[in-house]
Amino acid sequence: MSKIYAGARLRRLREERRMSQAELARVLGISPSYLNQMEHDSRPLTVPVLLRLTEVFGVDAAFFSERDTSRLLADLREAMADEVAAGRVSAGDLSELASRLPAVATVLLDLGRRNQELGERLAEAADGRTATSATATPRTPHEEIREFFYRRQNYLHDADTAAEELAARIGIRPGEVRQALSARLADRHGVRITANGDSPHHYDPRDHTLHLSPRLRPGQQAFRMATQLALLEYGDELSRHASEDYEEGSTTWKLARIGVANYFAAALILPYTVFHTAAEEVRYDIERLTDRFGLGHETVCHRLSTLQRPRLRGVPFSFVRVDRAGNMSKRQSATGFHFSRAGGTCPLWNVYEAFAAPGRIHVQIAAMPDGQRYLWTARTVTRSRGGWGEPGKTFAIGLGCEIRHASRLVYSDGLDLDNTSAATPIGMGCRVCERLDCPQRAVPPLGQRLSIDENTSTFVPYPIAP
Repeated sequence: MSKIYAGARLRRLREERRMSQAELARVLGISPSYLNQMEHDSRPLTVPVLLRLTEVFGVDAAFFSERDTSRLLADLREAMADEVAAGRVSAGDLSELASRLPAVATVLLDLGRRNQELGERLAEAADGRTATSATATPRTPHEEIREFFYRRQNYLHDADTAAEELAARIGIRPGEVRQALSARLADRHGVRITANGDSPHHYDPRDHTLHLSPRLRPGQQAFRMATQLALLEYGDELSRHASEDYEEGSTTWKLARIGVANYFAAALILPYTVFHTAAEEVRYDIERLTDRFGLGHETVCHRLSTLQRPRLRGVPFSFVRVDRAGNMSKRQSATGFHFSRAGGTCPLWNVYEAFAAPGRIHVQIAAMPDGQRYLWTARTVTRSRGGWGEPGKTFAIGLGCEIRHASRLVYSDGLDLDNTSAATPIGMGCRVCERLDCPQRAVPPLGQRLSIDENTSTFVPYPIAP
């Protein structure tokens, strides 16, 4: 086993718990001076100390491994590709920064994004362009919300436990979810539920009526009811979560409240302990879980990606929803998997293969450029209003985990998980992908000089100069 130097992460864990070095040393059964040396990387974390940390604080051992920084490091490489190409910063410098000073690296990324947005706005003002110019690329409020959950690794402990406690009080059980929710809405809030309306749902606060579309499936109706119950019963906490990152009353703040309400709703109709037990029992068989709980594929996959409660963790998943054109409308991750912020995803990823055979679960072992391998499942879901000729929408839902967890999934049966050469090489999107010899590349890689020779053609579309 290689030595683990993780002083910054150990110090971050201690400070988040508001503990002094002396207090943490006492819990770990070591001297304060020994702890101080580990926090300053003078001594590595020993196996007994590492095991004690995972037991006491409920963190995964991967929290202290280099893998914990892979996503942060990928963000740094993407944001500073030009500086690396110019030789002002080395890849080793970025790795050191992500590993030793992750909080500083995060602040640097935030400053870089703000600087980019400010530069674009100044350029617009100088050119007399409006903020809606096609050249402006500030993040939209919806993109901000994806980052909100991304930063929290798609787990909100307070909301999750509160939803589970409420589920126990009102008697949420498979097959009886709508009845329990309807009774709670009526008895506690005087809400009447009707099955009419063109939109999926509409709540009228004047007469306390929740209008649900009759075209919604039972599971969809339950989710809408649970979301409305969250807004009515958990409103102050929703606002508190939203205000952690955004100004109260802003568009992003409102979207954050809705996002947390949706999270609460999923945790209410799929209570953590019950759902976690069922997932482990069926080895994360998504189809069996959808049958047991009467909910859709996307809802179950999204809930699986949130099972990160300390001391009762499920498989840490990454969750993604994309359309045929590659637009990523949802991305959440409890792992180190990196989703590119520069736009685009990898065409070799099996989420796109899913469109060729709708309704069937596709399985893929994929390898990232850093050597990390993942087991991915992908399946399409389709929604429509139900009328002839009315447009619908189709997405591919991807759910993936690191290969070290793959044996816990039924989808790994029959696969050679140890054969690294069998993995499909994928990347984070063509603009930032490090696979310079990929024949599927759609755009030149950032920070690389091309080799252009009119007398020679290559199979690789963008050959890189030596």
